[in-house]
Amino acid sequence: VELPTYAFQRDRYWLEAPVGVGDVGSVGLGSLGHPLLGAVVSLASGGGVLLSGRLSLATHGWLADHVVHGVVLLPGTAFVELAVQAGDQVGCGRVEELILEAPLIVPEKGGVRLQVEVGEADASGYREVSVFSRDETEGETAAWVCHARGALAPVQAAGETHFDFGAWPPAAAQVAEVSEHYARAAENGLEYGPVFQGLKRAWRRGDEVFAEVSLPEAERDRAGQFGLHPALFDAALHAMGVSEALADGSGSLLPFSWRGFSLGAVGASSLRVRLAPATQGNSGVVSVVVGDESGRVVASVDSLTLRPVEAGQLRVAGGAARDALFRLEWVPVPAVDRAEPVPEAEVVRVVSSGADVVGEVYGEVFGAFDRVRSWVADQASADGQLVLVTRGAVDVGDGVGVRDLAGAAVWGLVRSAQSENPGRLVLVDTDDVDGVGGVLPGLLARGEEQLVVRSGVVRVPRLGRVLPSGGALESGEVRESGGFGSGAVLVTGGTGVLGGVVA
Repeated sequence: VELPTYAFQRDRYWLEAPVGVGDVGSVGLGSLGHPLLGAVVSLASGGGVLLSGRLSLATHGWLADHVVHGVVLLPGTAFVELAVQAGDQVGCGRVEELILEAPLIVPEKGGVRLQVEVGEADASGYREVSVFSRDETEGETAAWVCHARGALAPVQAAGETHFDFGAWPPAAAQVAEVSEHYARAAENGLEYGPVFQGLKRAWRRGDEVFAEVSLPEAERDRAGQFGLHPALFDAALHAMGVSEALADGSGSLLPFSWRGFSLGAVGASSLRVRLAPATQGNSGVVSVVVGDESGRVVASVDSLTLRPVEAGQLRVAGGAARDALFRLEWVPVPAVDRAEPVPEAEVVRVVSSGADVVGEVYGEVFGAFDRVRSWVADQASADGQLVLVTRGAVDVGDGVGVRDLAGAAVWGLVRSAQSENPGRLVLVDTDDVDGVGGVLPGLLARGEEQLVVRSGVVRVPRLGRVLPSGGALESGEVRESGGFGSGAVLVTGGTGVLGGVVA
């Protein structure tokens, strides 16, 4: 068997599944014949629209050819495609601005749901647009993450001068070598598969770069389903790599901010490309014009800003943080009306007056300690439960907070004892200490070791995921920080063992 000559020479064996939707009209939605978006609905509250879709490697196998630092990343060109398709629904075919706030990672298993929101038009006809996703594996209660925000505008009248693609290659342009381009990109963490390896030829003329890109034969039939196929458009941007003036020597630049994108023709499977600096002396910001072999302009971008991305940033966005960062949440649960037989319980009320905070904290904690120790040591109570009842000792996030510091200290002590004596100790915090006896059998029947009762609502502690901070940043904050997250980070306790791991 002939072995690969280098690490990134491989074949794809993804099973291509048909991409489509059922009869969305039967549930009140409009159907879209687009590979990334399946349905659209006009919002009854105003002039906005909502588009939805679903992405997965099972249904969109070509996305597996866009791997950045080991994860499958939805290309930035796909966000522009989503925005354009949304704009077409409301007569705003020009993407005036689109800023990518967080990368969208396509999971290896399952899929992600997409939503593209378009707001009402303002006095000038502009509309806000936002792109969201939610990982299916996290369930219906998972939060939606915003990946891109921007503005759509009505298509401007023709008359703007574009580059003439008729004379090709351009005069005085020097041939640039591209045969090793994708091998070098892979060394920098950008592993492009066959669908995204569209860069065929390139030329340089001063700070300008010209290129020819095309889709592989197997993907060309799909080009007609897009306005501009994201893989083809992404390949057009790969030509930046042949110019130090455009790429600034960085090996892993990805689109961050699009300004002034217009689509002139749809369904292209090959392109002629012109890239040039958009602003004087500012590398990483380019203007883009792409055309076809007839000289017709297919699309143009007034200004595209690119930013480097690191592997650690993608690990956070891809789920490492979602699987590692949790917080305590007090979740309401239904009350138990008919209690099953419960273990015999002894109730100890721990309620302080607040007159002597320090003295009462010491007194209640030492009192609870002695009572818990004797209960655990008593073999006669091995099948029973010791229930400690407090009032205002727990903050459940309802704005009330902790009102009894002595009771809160007792909770801290007993929580530790519960870990050593599972099932024998129960903590109940209630706003009705005197009447707790009437509801206690129902509470104990739940089998929980910690419960809070507020105004008759029973809450129990659960772990909830904490979203990565990148998904919660406002647009202005992202612009200041440089998109994918640059600048300084303070790690408190960074010289300690755990702090060192975080750092």
